[in-house]
Amino acid sequence: MPLTTLEIVSILVAIAAAFGWISVRWLKLPITVGTMLLTVVVSLALSALGGLHPPLHSFTVRLVHRIDLRSLILQGMLPLLLFAGAFLLDLDELARQKIPVALFAVCGTIATIFLIAGLMAILSGNRVPWIQCLIFGALISPTDPIAVLEMLRRTGVPNAIRAQLAGESLFNDGIGAVFFLTMISIASGNAPTPVHVAGLLLLESGGGIAIGIAAAWVTSQLMRHVNAYQVDILLSLSLALGGYVLAEIAGVSSPLEAVAAGIALRHFNRTFPGESISRDDVDAFWKVIDEVQNSLLFVLLGLEIVAIPLNFHTVRAGVAAVFSVTAVRFVVVLLLLSLIRWFKFGHRSSAAILTWGGLRGGLSIALALSVPDGMGRSWMVGATYLVIVFSIVIQGASMDRLVRWRRMRRAVRKSPKASPAPTQNSQT
Repeated sequence: MPLTTLEIVSILVAIAAAFGWISVRWLKLPITVGTMLLTVVVSLALSALGGLHPPLHSFTVRLVHRIDLRSLILQGMLPLLLFAGAFLLDLDELARQKIPVALFAVCGTIATIFLIAGLMAILSGNRVPWIQCLIFGALISPTDPIAVLEMLRRTGVPNAIRAQLAGESLFNDGIGAVFFLTMISIASGNAPTPVHVAGLLLLESGGGIAIGIAAAWVTSQLMRHVNAYQVDILLSLSLALGGYVLAEIAGVSSPLEAVAAGIALRHFNRTFPGESISRDDVDAFWKVIDEVQNSLLFVLLGLEIVAIPLNFHTVRAGVAAVFSVTAVRFVVVLLLLSLIRWFKFGHRSSAAILTWGGLRGGLSIALALSVPDGMGRSWMVGATYLVIVFSIVIQGASMDRLVRWRRMRRAVRKSPKASPAPTQNSQT
């Protein structure tokens, strides 16, 4: 008997609640990190011990295959998560970091795509076609805004670096998506020119941003003329969902529309003085939406391991991908920080935090699942999943320790050296 939608949602919420409780009560881990770690461990255990209790293993497999993860992320969770992340940003700090954000989101993403593709081709011994390496580079290069923003909310990352990581993760999706679609088109036998790719990038990005700003202005005007937090919340919710749908209908970047709408609505609302808009209630609503959806998303990602073909080839590709993504991220961060400091003397940032904070998440696996069969889909899905697990469980969980270590080092460097105690001769 197939599972109903209500049964699936009930099971996912129950898993998220139970594993979240265990994470906080016993493991002392961040909720999302502990939730995904426990889900992965339990899923692996069910797969390994499936012969001991076949009905339970069969039920888990049916549950996972019943969920269309790609559609659920791209058409279900992503609009709300992107809007919430952008709406809750510190706009003043984001404005101060606009140059680093632009460089990381555009130049950094493009450079990362080709460097990861080249490194993956080398590590595979040139057994993987170059076009497949480029497809993988395009889907894994953008840092994931969902994972990054969740990590930033629970760690003590300095405000400037927080704005750089958040801004980059919110704006680099459009670049990665256009390159991803371009590489898929080339692999299918088409050959778009560089001018066509640049025009597509400008059209999709500019169109998405324009729709987001326009829809946010209309929504903000409507919010201004009522004094009811319920209406303000419904208007912001309709903007998050409706604007995303409008962008998809118009054929422009819907992720960038959601980001632009969230930032623009926050900006427009700040221009209205007084209590004409229920700011605190709206903020609280979006914080709850963001945190609950993040927990559910990481449960889904943990369960997905049951459906992913993990064999020697995909594990080897995954190990190569983890190394490639981390190494390339470090090199690109160093190069861009050097460029930024050359133009802006005295700019302070941390290559270690920017490298370790470039997490990958649900968006990458959604793109990997959309790769057509025959283009390396199997190894890409497996490699992407292992990169995501490494990002969330290892990088995300250890970010607090990295920040504390960096602060301790800075404190040691700044502390004055203890002067030697005066000797008897010096006193006479």
